[in-house]
Amino acid sequence: MSRMRIASALAVVAVMALPELAASQGYPSKPVNVIVAFPAGGVADTIGRLVANSLEQRLKTSMVVENRGGAGGNLAGRAVAAAAPDGYTLLATTSALAVNETATKNRGFTASDLRPIAFVAFSPDAIAIHPDNPARSLKELIANSQKKPFTYASAGVGTGPHIGAEYFFKEVARAKATHVPFAGGAPAVSAALGNHVEAIVLTLPTLTPHLVSGKLRGIGLTNDKRNTAVPDVPTYGEAGYPDYVSGSWIGLFVPAKTPDEIVGKLRTEIHEAMKDKAPQDRMIKLGFDPINLPPDTLDTYYKDDVAAWSKRVKAVGFVN
Repeated sequence: MSRMRIASALAVVAVMALPELAASQGYPSKPVNVIVAFPAGGVADTIGRLVANSLEQRLKTSMVVENRGGAGGNLAGRAVAAAAPDGYTLLATTSALAVNETATKNRGFTASDLRPIAFVAFSPDAIAIHPDNPARSLKELIANSQKKPFTYASAGVGTGPHIGAEYFFKEVARAKATHVPFAGGAPAVSAALGNHVEAIVLTLPTLTPHLVSGKLRGIGLTNDKRNTAVPDVPTYGEAGYPDYVSGSWIGLFVPAKTPDEIVGKLRTEIHEAMKDKAPQDRMIKLGFDPINLPPDTLDTYYKDDVAAWSKRVKAVGFVN
């Protein structure tokens, strides 16, 4: 190709890039929509609004939060994946996004259709038993299951706690356990409080008040460290399973084709906002561990988490 043709081609590319560059330089120039993938009052909603409020102050624009629950978070994920990639539509969701990549067929979008701009909180799963249960530890519960299999509750089929627990019991601990799904955390907790199931596995914030009150006995956290909200509950590692970590993150995403300049700005602003003590204290009180990953690590973290959940989903044979 001649030098003149090369110069002309480069000029065309530069002209085509001008609108995108101009848009990113003026961003944001109007309110930003934040679509929460779960109903109001849940952990994704609580943390999503916390981040939106902090971001609103830093970007000097309105953040309009909308709850669009349904299909385990897929409804909102599909809407944001199909939205204009201009930085004005964000998704606030949980690690259900990574779980569903393998667990749910034909959901209308893939993990690669969304790009992370922040992971702000992480909650381990917690396993708890009724105080009348003879087991005094996770190790004891598993050992007892060899003679008498136990039942455990979760907040539904195909959720992170369900898949994580099934993988742990079948592939790691080799326990004899039967899953009893419930339509949400509240009925699952009621069953555990009534001693109608022998164990329950949920994300920690849902169980925290019952562990603190002593109405349920926490015997394990799927994390590499104890949680300050329930300091007496040991980790799975302390129970003899040091390599097992699981749980749920809360994160924000944009459509994958959003310009790098806008992605970078959102990542930087959230990263700085989450350094403040106020949002960190709020997350800790709810039972979350605040996380604030460096912006340049987010894509890898997301990709690795999708792969990790794919392994677990396939191992337990669950596909919806």
